[in-house]
Amino acid sequence: MTPRRIAVLTSGGDAPGMNAAIRAVVRAAAARGLTISGVEQGFEGLIRGTIRPLTPRDVGEILQRGGTFLHTARCPAMLTERGRRDAVRQVNAHGIDALVVIGGEGSITGARALAGMGVPVVAIPASIDNDVWGTDMAIGVDTALNTIVETVDKLRDTASSHQRAFLVETMGRNSGYLALMGGLVCGAEMVLIPEVPTTPDEVATAVAAAYERGKNHAFIIIAEGAGLTTHEVASHLAEADAGFDSRVTALGHVQRGGSPTAFDRLLANRMGITAVDALIDGRTDHMTGLSGRDIELVPLEDVVCQSRTANLKYYELMQILAT
Repeated sequence: MTPRRIAVLTSGGDAPGMNAAIRAVVRAAAARGLTISGVEQGFEGLIRGTIRPLTPRDVGEILQRGGTFLHTARCPAMLTERGRRDAVRQVNAHGIDALVVIGGEGSITGARALAGMGVPVVAIPASIDNDVWGTDMAIGVDTALNTIVETVDKLRDTASSHQRAFLVETMGRNSGYLALMGGLVCGAEMVLIPEVPTTPDEVATAVAAAYERGKNHAFIIIAEGAGLTTHEVASHLAEADAGFDSRVTALGHVQRGGSPTAFDRLLANRMGITAVDALIDGRTDHMTGLSGRDIELVPLEDVVCQSRTANLKYYELMQILAT
């Protein structure tokens, strides 16, 4: 059955480009004669029934804004059978025929749970960690990476002036993508990521080697889930007398913010339109995914059963270029 009314929500951690995806869903739905609603505060709002109509004019001037104008939230209740039943009840009470869920791994797991209860759902991956299986890139990744690059480039000025080693912490609890790619494109001496166990002695050796080669600074990019904290590494470098004084910079939530890049806006537009068309065609229980140059539909069952980690070929490349 072709849906007449669809709803869109953003869930989990925010990512630059979520607004662009909402805009694409709303305007694609309107162009195809559908009625569209927005769910505020993610799955939490769905359970509570905080749902309002949206028109193409409501999503004007949000394309360039970071965050999500529908707001987002973590929702432990979606992990419970009662919470999921309440969500389905609200879907039915508001006459919603299908749902578009924009978010990361947890959000897509929630989308899959609703699909299993009979709700037509298509998910759009948006996660700066780039840890969603089934897509080459998620919305927000490119913007977050560019934020890291811009920050490290600025830190390099002071690192060179004072001959210091900077330990820069990025997001990435389970995936080292941001740290790895940031380290590669910024010319770091070393990256610490969850996928590659690293000891404090190995870090000290890398920093000492950079000092001995005559470098006037060193950068170590550390993913938050790497197993060693920036402060632990800094303490060990001081004890090992690796040559440079070290400073710690944790980038934190600045990586989530900012105006989305052209890449993220384009990706969000393409995925949003594809999601609406999939619902119209009856292809539910899927996620939009970037595969090469194409946007494809990936079964949610496959997405939630697997996880995406950093490509270690880039780790080898970074080691070569760091010499």
